[in-house]
Amino acid sequence: MSSIKIERINSELVRTISEILLLEGNDELLKSITITAADTSSDLSFAKVYFTSILEKEKKELEKEMNEASDFVRKFVAEKMDLRQTPKLKFFYDESIEYGNKIEGILKQIHEKEN
Repeated sequence: MSSIKIERINSELVRTISEILLLEGNDELLKSITITAADTSSDLSFAKVYFTSILEKEKKELEKEMNEASDFVRKFVAEKMDLRQTPKLKFFYDESIEYGNKIEGILKQIHEKEN
């Protein structure tokens, strides 16, 4: 499958899962999740979904709870997206935002030392 189509599917998957968590989820945990990215395999059998949360919970615990809800989310993805095969979803906590903030803090300290 072409990479352009996969990128389009990834983008639609992020939008759809975000909508599902906000509108269909009964749990406050699901409503606190922000989907940041998706990476779907070329045969559409598997998708890694990256997320962050505003809750101050342990990252591994959040991953565990999100992966327990993956069948619930996948069912709604199958209903809302027109795919020949709905990918199996695996959720991963996205640490890139925290990493970016840490780098920004370091750069700010370096800049303050120079002045």
